[in-house]
Amino acid sequence: MTIPAALFRNAIDLNRYSNSVGRQVITTYNDIIIDAVNQLRTIDELAAPVKAARLRAILAQLKDSLNTWSGGSITALSTELQGLAELQSDFVTNELRKALPAGARTAVNTVEISPQFAQSVVTTDPTQLNVVALSDDLYKSVYGVEALANQAGTGTFSLTAAQGATITLPNGEVVSKAFRGIAVDQSERFGQVVRNGLLTGETTPDIAKRLIGQLQFGETAKTARQLAAAGGELTAVADNQIMALVRTSINQVANAASQQVYEANQDITKKYRYIATLDTRTSARCRALDGREFEYGKGPMPPQHFNCRSTTVPIIDPDILPPSTVATRASKDGPVPVNTSYGQWLKDQPRSVQEEVLGKDKVVYFNILAKKHGARDAMAKLVRDDGSELSLNDLRKRYGAQKS
Repeated sequence: MTIPAALFRNAIDLNRYSNSVGRQVITTYNDIIIDAVNQLRTIDELAAPVKAARLRAILAQLKDSLNTWSGGSITALSTELQGLAELQSDFVTNELRKALPAGARTAVNTVEISPQFAQSVVTTDPTQLNVVALSDDLYKSVYGVEALANQAGTGTFSLTAAQGATITLPNGEVVSKAFRGIAVDQSERFGQVVRNGLLTGETTPDIAKRLIGQLQFGETAKTARQLAAAGGELTAVADNQIMALVRTSINQVANAASQQVYEANQDITKKYRYIATLDTRTSARCRALDGREFEYGKGPMPPQHFNCRSTTVPIIDPDILPPSTVATRASKDGPVPVNTSYGQWLKDQPRSVQEEVLGKDKVVYFNILAKKHGARDAMAKLVRDDGSELSLNDLRKRYGAQKS
């Protein structure tokens, strides 16, 4: 079964897009902290009562600025995600059309994105609402096959605000709440670090360096990862949290839009394939799911965790695609055939790469299992059903103290 290669390139582009959006949000946050630190540097020569009052004013202003930042970030991210959902839906629809003969391309059903979809994803807590979003299978069960056929007959399906409300972060939290939490936590953390530093006799320049590291106001040349690495206690952790929120939200919305198009066209594609990134940073859960195929509405969907980079692609019926179509997927070593699973990719890597992914001791068991069950199934056997990795003790109990 062949899959258009453009869908794999799309996954790479979405990751780059999340880097861009994340860096913008991070830069705005960092500038607020740097501005507060610059104000802090001016209080050294003040008398004690004035110094205390000035510090209280700085902390109050910081709290207000971070609250404003969280609100602005929520609005900006909602706008980005809405545009992404519409763009991704159009892209996937066009890819499905390309897979059909020229005369049959109008048969592809389109998906309308509700204007409130992304805002609902970012701001609506499904636990506070009586929200039910039905998949096609449930729709048929509730309303009957004829009702679904009538919807399909229009050639248009929808991704609604109600469906957006069911999308939460992997920990069950809503994006807006997570941003507000960062604002509150970091405001309190700033005050704590400054007060503790002053009480212990730490100089203001030392406190400033501890807070922001080597960051300068208005830095735009660095990537999000470089900004986090250059920062201090008030920026490094928060920068990574912000990037995780942005990357995860983008992954959720892109996959939701793609899946809605696939589900609306089950005469073209009846299953999807879970695709993980082929590199050493891929999570245990995604390594185990990579390459596996599921019916729509019946399998796991990315993101499976924060910072998840996995995606899904449709399994298009082979009699629809031209025989000459060849799909590849990306890996850290360049394009590889689409049917290369994470396990197979890892099996073909040098021992050093295998050890970086699994740890030195687990490589022994991986290679044993790969010989016995195949590389893809070997990877799945190293992971529990809940996505956590098996410990060495677990492996020893199951397979004994064997040697490769």
